[in-house]
Amino acid sequence: MGLNKVDLAIVALYLIGITLFGLRFRKHQRSLRDYFLAGREIPWWAITLSIVAAETSTLTIISIPGLAYDTNLTFLQVVMGYVVGRVVISFVLLPHYFRGDLYTAYELIERRFGRQLRSLTAGVFLLSRGAAEGVRVYAVAIVVSIALGTGAVASIAIITILTLIYTFEGGLAAVIWTDVVQTVIYVGGTIVGLYTILQLVPGGWPAIHQAAASAGKLQVFNFAANLGIPYSFWAGLIGGTFFTIASHGTDQLIVQRLLAARNQRQSATALMASGVAVLIQFALFLTVGVMLWAYYGAPSANFGTPDRIYPIFIVNRMPHGISGLLIAAILAAAMSNLSAALNALSSSSVMDFYLAFRPQAQERTRMRLSRFSTFVWALVLFALAVLALHKIGRVVEAGLQIASIAYGGLLGVFLLGVLTRKANQRGAIVGMLCGFGVELYLCLWARVPWTWWVMVGSVVTFAAGYVASLSSAA
Repeated sequence: MGLNKVDLAIVALYLIGITLFGLRFRKHQRSLRDYFLAGREIPWWAITLSIVAAETSTLTIISIPGLAYDTNLTFLQVVMGYVVGRVVISFVLLPHYFRGDLYTAYELIERRFGRQLRSLTAGVFLLSRGAAEGVRVYAVAIVVSIALGTGAVASIAIITILTLIYTFEGGLAAVIWTDVVQTVIYVGGTIVGLYTILQLVPGGWPAIHQAAASAGKLQVFNFAANLGIPYSFWAGLIGGTFFTIASHGTDQLIVQRLLAARNQRQSATALMASGVAVLIQFALFLTVGVMLWAYYGAPSANFGTPDRIYPIFIVNRMPHGISGLLIAAILAAAMSNLSAALNALSSSSVMDFYLAFRPQAQERTRMRLSRFSTFVWALVLFALAVLALHKIGRVVEAGLQIASIAYGGLLGVFLLGVLTRKANQRGAIVGMLCGFGVELYLCLWARVPWTWWVMVGSVVTFAAGYVASLSSAA
């Protein structure tokens, strides 16, 4: 059926509207505190929605339904770990972030260990976040090329340029408040999509439930004691917990939002509320995948890749108007995630590297450099997304795997800093290198699911770093 003029008008209206909305915040950017922390005046509920948007990219919206289409609902076990991880962060890491006037997560590392380790951890963040974000931006091309018929490179360029405009001008305030709007759009659009699928499947939900239950598609828990299963209860809960402590406790993408809260209590409230929202959201996306399986009843290979199933359904089966709304919703998730990454990468580049060595720079110079850094990172992510156009598996798993390789070492170093007093900078660096090496081995040669990588890497980093610290002190 394809999109018609009404659908295209909805998509165009969204793209123009959200860009203009984001530009409204440019006049409030007078200092780095405004540009990178939104003046620390953001209410907790807005930070909650921004956290949800920051970790919900196009990867999630198109790939999670594809995952459920091919398998079942066991990915929810990982999301349960996401909730537990937030509780740990609230008690272990957040108190340290609110002792002083921090702009990035890695300033905490310098305070505890020294500048050398701060530069190392910030550098790992920039490399890993850049690579993972490149895969996320690539996912945009899947949707836009199916919906609008544009080439993959042109699709990536359109979204990157529009997102850059308001992120460049409005800083974190523009990012957070556009996140709020975009979260409402993509969640609302997904609910509309779910309702539409129900109307298209003969027999509605009872028929879907019966077919899915008999095929094992509604399975949520898998208690098998098999380390080779990526989505068992143990891998999901334990692995998801460690992954979230790393992603939300040591990754500047999320920590930056937590630091923008008015105080520690509001920051913790926002973090915990986002966990509940993410659990509900992933359940929604997985349910869409099961319903699509009931509707099509065909192998995912018929669509090329599982990630193409939901976008193809939207374009070819949804009523006009609704299909345009859903494409706009998917683009909303893409833009919110990209804007978050641009601002986080820029803040770490400026605060952890330039100003760490040039603290005397004037405020005007700092602001100019911050915007320039945002522009440069947009070019880098565009280039990485184009490189990712070549053969890649399920994009959501690819993105999670890239992030997991670095998270173990980062988390291990942070835990050495906040849980021990005897660890020193030299030992922590040795531990981090050991943890990173082990995670590379798990990724390239071992047959260990990605859900275990962060836990293994952080334990190795912590143990090796502690032993190395004691040895160097002796």
